[in-house]
Amino acid sequence: MLILPDAWTWDFWLADTGDAFHAFYLRASRALLEPERRHRRAGVGHAVSSDLRSWTVLPDALTHADPPAFDDLATWTGSVLRAPDGRWRMFYTGLAQAGGGRVQRIGSVVSTDLITWRPASSEIVEADDRWYEKVDLAAKDNATWNDEAWNDEAWRDPWVFADPGGAGWHMLITARANHGDPYDRGVVGHARSADLQNWQVQPPLSRPDAGFGQLEVTQVEQVDGRPVLLFSCLAGELSPARRERGQAGGIWSVPADSITGPFDVTRASPLTGPEFYSGRIIRDRAGSWALLAFLNLNADGAFTGGLSDPMPVGWATSSDGRRERLEIRT
Repeated sequence: MLILPDAWTWDFWLADTGDAFHAFYLRASRALLEPERRHRRAGVGHAVSSDLRSWTVLPDALTHADPPAFDDLATWTGSVLRAPDGRWRMFYTGLAQAGGGRVQRIGSVVSTDLITWRPASSEIVEADDRWYEKVDLAAKDNATWNDEAWNDEAWRDPWVFADPGGAGWHMLITARANHGDPYDRGVVGHARSADLQNWQVQPPLSRPDAGFGQLEVTQVEQVDGRPVLLFSCLAGELSPARRERGQAGGIWSVPADSITGPFDVTRASPLTGPEFYSGRIIRDRAGSWALLAFLNLNADGAFTGGLSDPMPVGWATSSDGRRERLEIRT
């Protein structure tokens, strides 16, 4: 478990070198007093572990850039992978002071040692309003913008992975469709690249109207032979229909036929309640799948801010042996 005395930590992503696990996480000073203020003060912290339980804190990985830049206000959630050239690539979300931090964009940095990070590309990946909700700060009227429901654009939390057939790279993105009820617009955004440098935005890999206002911090993995999509959504961001059924927020999972989608998010089932958020699954040193999450709400409903210990996960199967739902094993 990783709980810092002087900072809240929340969304995170992991890298495994084979010798150590590296956690990169959003962090902001507890001196802010009010946890909701943390979002626009976020930088990226860094810690290392041999067992996913005991962590050694390292120097911060990223902080906001000097203005003007796409990330001159805050740096938000991302993912990290080893590129074919042997270097590490981190893709992350940036917020800019221009526009009051309402627009989210995705950039990247590169490292040889996971410690020191340099800009990897000048290209910034932005939402495409052919498919996605997007605010135009220069326009007087944003016909697809839902200011009453959301105060920012959703284009964040990149999860980057290699195409299983060798056809380049995929990026899954927290996004919202440009039509429909505001609390039903959450979709799995998608972009593709042949070289990890140049990205082309694609149509979403899921449909809206699944009952989620947003699908945060997506991840896709093949667990024991079956692909699964993970995402997080809080109760207040569920559709009215889901809330009326008494569903609570937390981490959700969706079984899939392919790690490249499409994903039928109507099949999502809760993996945790609101005590955990921003879940990531990873193989431990024994080769078993485990879930880590940030500590969201305590028993009193107050924000905690910290990284959980690993929790073993596996498939719940139907009577015919089909893997239907990911669950935490006790």
